[in-house]
Amino acid sequence: MSGQLGFHLQQGYCAGCFTCQIACKDKNDLEVGQRFRRVREYEGGGFAGTGRGLVQNVYAYWLSLACNHCEKPACVGNCPTGAMQKRPEDGIVFVDQAKCIGCRYCQMSCPYGAPQYNPRTGKMGKCDFCRDLLAKGEQPACVAACPMRVLTFGPLDELRKLHGGIQRIKGLPAPDRTNPSLVITPHRHAVAVVMEGDDHA
Repeated sequence: MSGQLGFHLQQGYCAGCFTCQIACKDKNDLEVGQRFRRVREYEGGGFAGTGRGLVQNVYAYWLSLACNHCEKPACVGNCPTGAMQKRPEDGIVFVDQAKCIGCRYCQMSCPYGAPQYNPRTGKMGKCDFCRDLLAKGEQPACVAACPMRVLTFGPLDELRKLHGGIQRIKGLPAPDRTNPSLVITPHRHAVAVVMEGDDHA
């Protein structure tokens, strides 16, 4: 597998079961409070009065998010020691633990909150796309664990061809600063930004 890797989330079918988050936490043996993948609920809508009663448009959906292995990762650009790196062959962003001094500049720079501080080691950590599993031909832990099969991964170009080019929904920052390697097929109530040329919305 070559070229920039990315994640795809079929959001409309995500049940918010947290299995991907738990699998990631278990695989990486993370400390309490550390989460390389985070599952969050978004809700909205309400009730409106009509002549005969109330009408509701209440909704809720889930977002499973890890590091987006951005094309222009702010964490890499702002790391003073070169510990935060982006692999040229597949675009995976990772932390070189030998160079990390735990200054948290990467954490402050990332609009997605991906880098996480480990108080036990005094260093930063984050999703590295389960590089060790990929090297063995296996899937990232989060993808393999998803019982609904709504979280997938692959070369970003192929994901965009299959699913479109949506990179943003309600709750995510504008993608233009870092260009995340993320494709979302949004829940019908998510406020999505459609990239130019995308006809999958």
